[in-house]
Amino acid sequence: MNFRHCVGALALTVCMGIGGAMAAQAAGAPFFNDQDYSKNKTYNQGMRDGKSDGAHHKDHSKKRHFNKDEDQKAYEAGYQKGHGN
Repeated sequence: MNFRHCVGALALTVCMGIGGAMAAQAAGAPFFNDQDYSKNKTYNQGMRDGKSDGAHHKDHSKKRHFNKDEDQKAYEAGYQKGHGN
């Protein structure tokens, strides 16, 4: 009976440790994605679209989609910066 409690407690501790590590990694993810996109053409397009929407009080009126995830991230980063968010 005592052995079962020890195994259960160990399993619970391991699960909590893994879950805590995953939560910490997910919470820290945005800080690792702080890249310099300034020379990326999709970033610059996002900046232009964001500035235009900000000036006309629009909320992300141009829904552009790119094939590459990196281009999509660059566009969204530029849009957010240009829009003032």
